[in-house]
Amino acid sequence: MLKKLFAGLFGADDKAADQPSAADAVEYRDFLIISQPEAQGGQFRVSGAIRKTLDNGEEGEFRFERSDLCPSREACDALMIQKAQRFIDETGDEMFVPRQ
Repeated sequence: MLKKLFAGLFGADDKAADQPSAADAVEYRDFLIISQPEAQGGQFRVSGAIRKTLDNGEEGEFRFERSDLCPSREACDALMIQKAQRFIDETGDEMFVPRQ
């Protein structure tokens, strides 16, 4: 109990250690989709990144966070890939343009 209290007061967080590691990247239309779901209450939240080497040679990364929860890691990875592919089809390289 004291550990939780001190962790809350001083910013220590054990949640990061409990989070699943990133899945292997999936290539789709010159983009890389990396699923890295967040564990929440025994379920997994769709989360990860979309990356691409841009025309200027820089690596573009777009953090992909959704509210969807899945009962298993495998289902979450599959849903992440499906949603990221749709997002890529709809947005393309525009996802890397800075917003003001």
